[in-house]
Amino acid sequence: MMGRTVVQISLFGLLLALAATLPSKDDWDIYSFHINSTVTSRYATTVITSRVANRVNESKEIEFHVRIPKNAFISKFRMFIDGQVYDGVVKGKEKAQQQYIDAVSHGQSAGIVSSVGRTLEEFKTSVTVAAHKKVTFELTYEELMKRTLGKYELQIHARPMQPVKDFKVDVYIHEKAGIRFVDVKGGLSTKALANAITKTFADKEVWVYFYPTVDQQKICDSCGKHGMNGDLVIVYDVNRDPTLGDIKRSTGYFVHHFAPSSLSRIPKNVVFIIDQSGSMHGRKMHQTRIALLHILNDLAEDDYFGLITFDSNIFHWKRELVLANTENLESAKTFAREIVDRGATNINAAVLEGARMLNVHPREGSASILILLTDGDPTSGVTNLEEIQSNVRRTIAGKFPLYCLGFGFDVNFEFLEKMALQNDGSARRIYEDSDADLQLKGFYEEVATPLLTDVTMIYVGGTNLTQTNFSQYYNGSEIVVAGQITDNDIETFAPQVVAISGDRKITFSNTSTSLEPTGTESGDHIQRVWAYLTVKQLLEKMLLLSGPEEKKAKKEALKLSLKYSFVTPLTSMVVTKPAGENTDVLHKPKEGETPQNRQPPFILPARTAMRGSGASGGAGRGAGGGGWGAGSLLRVGMAGVPGVPFLDGALSRTGRYHAEKGVPKVRLQHAKPALLPSSGLVEDRADRWVMKSIPAGPIVYDVLPTSGYAAGDLGKAYPLITASPGLFQRFLLKTESQSAPVCFDVPAPVFLKLLHHPSRELYVNGELDSVQSGGFKRIVIHFSTDDHVEFYPKGVSVREGQTTAHYTGQDNITAGSVTVIRRGKEIDVAVGDTRMVILVHEKDGKEFLWPVLRQLQSANNTEGILALKPAVYEEVQRVPVTKLRIKDQEIDVTSVGALDYSIVALPIMSCWHMSAESALQRPLDDFFVAQL
Repeated sequence: MMGRTVVQISLFGLLLALAATLPSKDDWDIYSFHINSTVTSRYATTVITSRVANRVNESKEIEFHVRIPKNAFISKFRMFIDGQVYDGVVKGKEKAQQQYIDAVSHGQSAGIVSSVGRTLEEFKTSVTVAAHKKVTFELTYEELMKRTLGKYELQIHARPMQPVKDFKVDVYIHEKAGIRFVDVKGGLSTKALANAITKTFADKEVWVYFYPTVDQQKICDSCGKHGMNGDLVIVYDVNRDPTLGDIKRSTGYFVHHFAPSSLSRIPKNVVFIIDQSGSMHGRKMHQTRIALLHILNDLAEDDYFGLITFDSNIFHWKRELVLANTENLESAKTFAREIVDRGATNINAAVLEGARMLNVHPREGSASILILLTDGDPTSGVTNLEEIQSNVRRTIAGKFPLYCLGFGFDVNFEFLEKMALQNDGSARRIYEDSDADLQLKGFYEEVATPLLTDVTMIYVGGTNLTQTNFSQYYNGSEIVVAGQITDNDIETFAPQVVAISGDRKITFSNTSTSLEPTGTESGDHIQRVWAYLTVKQLLEKMLLLSGPEEKKAKKEALKLSLKYSFVTPLTSMVVTKPAGENTDVLHKPKEGETPQNRQPPFILPARTAMRGSGASGGAGRGAGGGGWGAGSLLRVGMAGVPGVPFLDGALSRTGRYHAEKGVPKVRLQHAKPALLPSSGLVEDRADRWVMKSIPAGPIVYDVLPTSGYAAGDLGKAYPLITASPGLFQRFLLKTESQSAPVCFDVPAPVFLKLLHHPSRELYVNGELDSVQSGGFKRIVIHFSTDDHVEFYPKGVSVREGQTTAHYTGQDNITAGSVTVIRRGKEIDVAVGDTRMVILVHEKDGKEFLWPVLRQLQSANNTEGILALKPAVYEEVQRVPVTKLRIKDQEIDVTSVGALDYSIVALPIMSCWHMSAESALQRPLDDFFVAQL
């Protein structure tokens, strides 16, 4: 009920041609691009079809890149190449993951490709297209539209990266209940593009056509040389039955849309619980104040409300709920304007106090609501997450819903979501952006007007029902229930709804217009609506259950996902391609995950990759990244069969990086000579170097790292040279927007300046481990001249003066101004008003640390990796090489993958890779320290 109602079809950077040579602008052409969306009974099925031609005399790798709504399930993906059809196959996630692992182990390039943003998820794959051949991509996804504030929205976001000659969007909406109104909005519906839209509106049907010409795609407000970049939004609602609602059936299945009109609003009792801990500092606190002032203005005169803020303590505006009259509202606004961020985060005490305020204020004929806004994890009072959830559930005891709003990405969203679901509510992320106050206000508007409470949907003669009990029904929303009709016996099927309206019980049971069949064509449609809803709700139940019950829910959700070919969190789609192509596996990410884009291993197949200093290098060095340091491995083995090496050797650096080329000089030292034939040294073939024997002494090369290899490399029987890069750690520098972060590499081992705050006598340093991408081995916090806290993966040491104490358990630690709380793999550290979390990750059985800054009172003399400001850049070029402009500098970059160590789940994020100096806009040496 609380989800967004937006169905989005997003195409972002839809198709890119990637090749080893520098392409001209005519290398590839998207000559046709269609979006076809059909909405029947609020269930949208969208097909995206893109046709691309390779215009040159050689094979090209073409990338298909789309974004789809979060709530949607991909159900089909196909490629048509040279008369052949390649269908994606939906499998259980474990099986798909094993196929991915098998592909990697056999030397194939493989990717698990997905991401999640505010409203969209990403799908990306690629295929090699022969010279002068064509490829057609076809993606289908499905979603049940959700009604919010009295309307549905079908949003189409188009950015095809070039004007397209045959560009069409066709939308068809069919609603048997009748369509009450329809409108077309969005940036693509105005000015130059307005006359490209045709809308036809009948009683029960709507057709919307959007056919912009090539010229129109260049001159609209959000258009340019890369074509369109904007939204087309179709907004509509249906006619409402004032009684039981709209019920449709097919062979054995039904779906019931219940949204009664002409009901009187119910007065509400609402308590707002606002996090004012130090991490809310700055824009978040400012936006929260603005949103709270708007929300207070919207309270009705017969509403009662309460307002509390919390850090490590609880702060009441008033200790009891009061009537929303003018005097009380003005007083509450004054309180809201004076909220100051400070201290830790005691979520347990705050939510229990809010629940107490509602519990002691029972009011017949009213609806109670509890709303929590927080941006962090509990760090004060009760910090065990399960204990907090248990306390809250016991206190609320099913009497009213709890809605949890998680501000930003520092929150444990799964914790908030589970706590909300346990108490008949829902959780929503509030994104740190310029419109965060509007997001908060928009959420409140969805729950501002309760019309019914204790809603029970009853279906005599129905079975395998989706959720049938709802704590509240809000104005402008809709309750949807689907199920099966027992023995398909329509005569014994009797729906009924019982609910509380104010202080009276009411029953909805008028079926006079409800049960007409939908016809043969829609039979599968109603069944798919039932399957979609069932899977969605089983996934939510899995959060709440444990043991055998959780396994049962998971088994059923997986069974339905596979039966209906839905890509869900339990399944993945294996993208089928022509023989010899790389394997891609698509999975649906969870809320809070960052984009994933796993890159192929580092391979040096071409002879130009093993030449002298004439080769070009620099910022982008592929997924392996980094330099080639002492101790790096050089392997000579069979193509496509890593792990069966002909030679294992070591690379030792013989000189510094060539600053203008980024190319290190390395020395090959031989080992295990018996594994190689002895009929020569290195054969310089046209397409690669082949090592044929072991030399008597070392050979010196200038090595240029390169990513990728020719499609024909796999399976060839002669050795090729592959290499692992030198030891380094990849760092992400994120942006304030949803743009991809930049990333850079730091050689390891090294001592790094993490955070230096001289005015507060705070110095934080870390030691990067001598393991590839192994994070920090130690982190030390100096908080006065002779005092420091040292963190290891297995424990904490505290030195105060001449006294040193060691801690290895979960004990809370206090030393001077430092407070340390360890909860499993997370260590919360507060030093005065500065707060950070040190995460304990594990790789190949070895644990390491990663610091994440949560709160910092800014100062001019604050320095260190953790004090870096968000990246700000402009993308100025895509082909032949991607360039970003940072300040006045244009930088060549490469899109690569990087583990995001700031998140417990260690997702892989797509980022723009460049040199450390370019990313930092200063020498990397400035961040080195001589000792911890």
